[in-house]
Amino acid sequence: MNDRNKPVTLKIILVGNSGVGKSSFMNRFVNHRFTNMYRTTIGTDFLSKTVTMDGDTVNLQIWDTAGTERFQSLGTPLYRGAHSCLLVFDVTSRDSFSALEEWRKEFLIQGEPQDPDHFPFIVLGNKTDLSDREVSGAKAQQWCSKIGAQYFEGSAKADLDVEKPFLTAARSGLQQYKKHTLENTGHFQITCEQPRETRNACEC
Repeated sequence: MNDRNKPVTLKIILVGNSGVGKSSFMNRFVNHRFTNMYRTTIGTDFLSKTVTMDGDTVNLQIWDTAGTERFQSLGTPLYRGAHSCLLVFDVTSRDSFSALEEWRKEFLIQGEPQDPDHFPFIVLGNKTDLSDREVSGAKAQQWCSKIGAQYFEGSAKADLDVEKPFLTAARSGLQQYKKHTLENTGHFQITCEQPRETRNACEC
């Protein structure tokens, strides 16, 4: 069977302060639903969706993490193995935007990505349907340019530009997956040969 026909599973993590709308955005993307009755995420939440991307079937495992300090310790095992990360903030909350740098640093420390300098972060500004905006798109874009992240904004409630950030995260994550899978496969083949040669030498 051609490897290209095998489904690829990607892990996408959403991080950001509590109340910025991570659960709402995730549910709008996966289930095409929105409700004002969301409660604060306790620990983690998880949804999955299958998409076709550049000829590959991709199973997206999307993890919504709690945005409160009480549950931040759960990020240690959860962040590991992620292929991309969405840093989510509320455009009507300057504090939620300012907190993204700490969320990003925490993810890199706890997640230990293989290539931290090139790990794909996607920055997402939610609640653009509201009029009391505190963070301009220009300011968010400026910070994204500094850290090498792509920027998107939209509204889960109004169903505005919901798919773009997730599909971009998926495409970037797929590139990470293919790159590191090839690297690890090559490394595995090399290390597997050495014990076999040593064992044969001992038996002679």
